[in-house]
Amino acid sequence: MKRYELTDQQWQLIEPILPKRTATTGRPPKDPREMLHGILWCLCSGAPWRDLPERFGPWKTVYDYYRNWRDDGTFDRILEALQMHLDRQGKIDWDLWCIDGSTIRASRAAAGASKKKSHAAPARA
Repeated sequence: MKRYELTDQQWQLIEPILPKRTATTGRPPKDPREMLHGILWCLCSGAPWRDLPERFGPWKTVYDYYRNWRDDGTFDRILEALQMHLDRQGKIDWDLWCIDGSTIRASRAAAGASKKKSHAAPARA
């Protein structure tokens, strides 16, 4: 198994949640597991989408799956299903659980530092 990829057991929990392709025309759909592995690779590695390894297919296709699943609530349903699975096993302390612990650095001016001033020469009379 490669880095950032799901085991068969993990995939069995997620597979039923992913939307099924119903289109009968156009290109055949990509393997959703492969697309999810590409999504996880980008999100976990922090690399830009364009740096996605070729083994996952075209970066634009993987990004399109990510965007569609994000917009249609698929990731929310996956999170909910995984929470229920872990809760049944007694592995979630709901008093301590949180989804995001990341931080974003603000500019110095946002923290109260003085903003850059113009260094224009003073006008002479």
